[in-house]
Amino acid sequence: MEGVLGDIPLIPYRMMHMIDLGLNEKVVLITGGNNPYGIGAAIAREFATHGAEVFIHGYCQDVDHSSISQKQEPGLPFFFEQQKKSAEEVAASIREAGGKAEHWDGDLRDHQNVTLLFEKAEKAFGQIDILVNNAAEYVADTFMPSDSSGKMGKLWEGGPSISTINVETHDRHFMVNSRAVAMLMAKFAHRIIERKTNWGRIINISADCAWGCPKEISYRASKYALESFSRSAAAELGPYGITVNIVSPGPVQSGYISPEIEKDLIPDIPLRRIGLPKDIANAVVFFASEQAAWITGQLLFVHGGHRMALGQ
Repeated sequence: MEGVLGDIPLIPYRMMHMIDLGLNEKVVLITGGNNPYGIGAAIAREFATHGAEVFIHGYCQDVDHSSISQKQEPGLPFFFEQQKKSAEEVAASIREAGGKAEHWDGDLRDHQNVTLLFEKAEKAFGQIDILVNNAAEYVADTFMPSDSSGKMGKLWEGGPSISTINVETHDRHFMVNSRAVAMLMAKFAHRIIERKTNWGRIINISADCAWGCPKEISYRASKYALESFSRSAAAELGPYGITVNIVSPGPVQSGYISPEIEKDLIPDIPLRRIGLPKDIANAVVFFASEQAAWITGQLLFVHGGHRMALGQ
């Protein structure tokens, strides 16, 4: 897959860096890191290169998709295969390269798993210093009614089918993209405040066009709720030394963007390439660093200039 998705880097961890980000031996909890080519996995690897101990949450989705194949090229079939993997694969790759990583797989739609996730991470590494909320649920839905045959078409050629919004499509987004994020932040804040460490970092992953997007209405709305929670948390938790910031990615190649879709996207991106997971990881690690110690409540778009014409 070299030259298409690129090889997953296995570089020596705890390597020397020109700038000390102050992350050595910090404990990081990252949700949604089981796709080896995904944003969560890239975030975990980047933290590990700076000496952090990473606990990776994942959720092995048993996706029923008729077009799934073994083709090793980007596109939805390849992406769905990656989503079915355990976070252990990513954790193992970090350990093999000399880093410290553990994992746990669980469905964050179950609110009890939020508590269990924290318990697993603390048992593995002790106090959590940095929380990265990256896990996301996605279904394409719309306010438009279906036709008489019940069909809505697809979001793009070969893409996911669109459904009219219903209780299930609404709730599955908000349970993961909003409620789980809020509960994880609350548990994280409680522990930092109780221990009086006066240091903590929360970085939440949103999505560009979160304020509203046709045919992805529940996904974008749940991400907009995440942004609101983040700003409120930044205001309330600042006195306790906890910063809260948001990274909003544009189109990032986590395995789902086919060559055809990439070709269509490039003209709308001033930097003339789609994003790489490492692009997002770099921004997340910066927000966690000592260099960002006086930055909180901020939303950073990392999208190569995508959607600038829309004022974003």
